[in-house]
Amino acid sequence: MSGHQDDYHALVARHEAMRLRNRLLSPASGARTTAPGSGPVPVPGAYDDAAGAADQALVLRHLAAVTPFGELIDRLYESMFGRHPYLRRLFPDSMEFQRSHLERAFWHMIDHLDRPAELAADFARLGREHRRLGVLPVHYEVFESSLVEGLRLCAGGAWSGAAEAAWVRMHRHVSAAMVAGANEALGEPVAWNATVTAHERVGPDLALLRVRPAEPYPYRAGQHARVETPLLPHTWRPYTPAGVPGDELEFHVRRTAPGGVSDALVAHTGVGDVLRLGPPQGTATLDEELTDDVLIVAGGTGWAHAKALLDELSRRRPAGLTARLFLGARDAGGFYDEAALERLEARCPWLGVTRVVDGGPSGPDGRGALMDAVLGSRTSPTDWSGSRQLVYVSGPTGLVAATAWHLTEAGLPPERLRHDPMPVSSPAVPALQP
Repeated sequence: MSGHQDDYHALVARHEAMRLRNRLLSPASGARTTAPGSGPVPVPGAYDDAAGAADQALVLRHLAAVTPFGELIDRLYESMFGRHPYLRRLFPDSMEFQRSHLERAFWHMIDHLDRPAELAADFARLGREHRRLGVLPVHYEVFESSLVEGLRLCAGGAWSGAAEAAWVRMHRHVSAAMVAGANEALGEPVAWNATVTAHERVGPDLALLRVRPAEPYPYRAGQHARVETPLLPHTWRPYTPAGVPGDELEFHVRRTAPGGVSDALVAHTGVGDVLRLGPPQGTATLDEELTDDVLIVAGGTGWAHAKALLDELSRRRPAGLTARLFLGARDAGGFYDEAALERLEARCPWLGVTRVVDGGPSGPDGRGALMDAVLGSRTSPTDWSGSRQLVYVSGPTGLVAATAWHLTEAGLPPERLRHDPMPVSSPAVPALQP
């Protein structure tokens, strides 16, 4: 085993040295056309919409043979770790989240295969993020062979060679996007160490953390960072710094389940502990030139994102520009950062704030009180087609998705709606899932 492992690491080292050399010698290596994580990365050889739709139809036609995906995923990892046991260290001790993440990724791939450019953009972002886990291009080849073995074992005699080929092309499309995304970020640090300087419990399941990175952390207000705690190696969760860049970052963390990253950060982290931050990601930031009024819809700890935008807006707002914040919480105690919000209101007369206690869907079309308040802020609630506001949405994935849907249904032009892309591992049920 030791000899095989040494050969493997030598191969990886040579591959990475060649990749870095090619990157440095590329004529475009010194020119970045977009901010880190802010736009799609071109994927060489990506197929067009028609080819993607054809493969999507093939995969769907034979999907019953390999779903539910639980058995396929178990077979895949058994094959991968059986043949390459040293890869197990790239994964967290508990594989429960990883299996769930991969299942949602499979559905996302299938659901978006007829839109290959959009799919490539999603997985390019994922590839950037996977750099911090030590994932290299050679690992995608290992994953592909394990996937094929898993498909064959799971489906047995019912399997089709045409369907297998479609799965392989689909995987190569997204893995090429992930490699391209990682290559685009090759000159960036993989992670930043950050020391916890303050930890305040503001509720049974909620904490505000301040951390000081060892080196400057180059994010823009509104971007998020994936955070790793030493209590759960290889497990990362996204949190948005609640302010403009400075010496320290403030994170708002709600504990969502026992044993996870949020539980570790809320209940088992203290001053002096060292966390790791992944590269900044996200595009729900203010424009370089501020010309339009701003409307922000935030729920729960989505307030951190809203707070960052408003902090930046207060520093560079042109005369005459206004902002409106609709902040939702499940109960009155959910407005956990009220003192900071009141200070912001006091010094920003151009800002209007509406607090909404929203216990869940109650209005027509399943809307909740927060959405009713937002729609009711216009003279014509059902016609947003003429809106000149830029609308930012942050909070739980379900709230973001529902708000985006209701506003676009009301006619808000999609280009005036800003939120982070729904993550590939989004808990939302994909449209194609039976």
